[in-house]
Amino acid sequence: MKILVPLKRVEHWESKIKLNADGSGIITEGLSYVINPFDEIALEESVRLKKKDKKLEVVVVSMGSADATQQLRTGLAFGADRAILVDVDGDLDPHSAAIILQALVQRESPDVVLMGKQAIDNDYNQAGQLLAEYLKWPQGTFISKKESLESKTEKKKTPAFSFEDGAVTVVREVDGGLETLKIKLPVVLTVHDRLNVPRYPALPMILKAKKKPFETLSLGDLGVTLEPKVTVLGYEPLPERQAGVVVETVDELVDKLQNEAKVI
Repeated sequence: MKILVPLKRVEHWESKIKLNADGSGIITEGLSYVINPFDEIALEESVRLKKKDKKLEVVVVSMGSADATQQLRTGLAFGADRAILVDVDGDLDPHSAAIILQALVQRESPDVVLMGKQAIDNDYNQAGQLLAEYLKWPQGTFISKKESLESKTEKKKTPAFSFEDGAVTVVREVDGGLETLKIKLPVVLTVHDRLNVPRYPALPMILKAKKKPFETLSLGDLGVTLEPKVTVLGYEPLPERQAGVVVETVDELVDKLQNEAKVI
């Protein structure tokens, strides 16, 4: 069995984001970058599955500049077997990301594509669904874990998925509860943040990661030509929050909500 785990390089969630003067993008100087937290959860789950089944192969992939090498090396330190970097200039919209992943899937023939439900830099939550559509594969989104207490306390490092007879059984979050699905392989799965808590790679694993296979591909190697469907026109900061006011009566409150805030 083989699992393909996409890892996106994103700004650290504690970074203070500032825009360029012309609103064309963010100021990247001084920012630190990490694996997208949702993708890291997918990676952790794939490693847990690998510990349960030694024959399982975990391949981490990323799309972007050579800067993403650091995140892929981290993925190898987590326990992935090999890494693939697709060298691409500029940002990718969900369609372009899905097209590249589709080509990688056709090249690697994995049984499962396991990825985060969204990236914290743009919050699109579209790449996984688009990939499943382009591949004509079944999909399971917002994969969580039924034993929520165990997930929080991490008393057991057990995988949340079970594979049997060419299918995988997963639990996903829906409005107001959980839904259990049995999905035939191959499949695209996107994970929720309540699935697990990723561990920190141990030093021996970090050292071993330097010797693991690492491949860099171009779009030409994959036979892909990108035609983005989304163009970012510009960025602007949120308006500054205005100071509140103190009202004396309920009637005054209702009047302000009606005529000033216009929310009722």
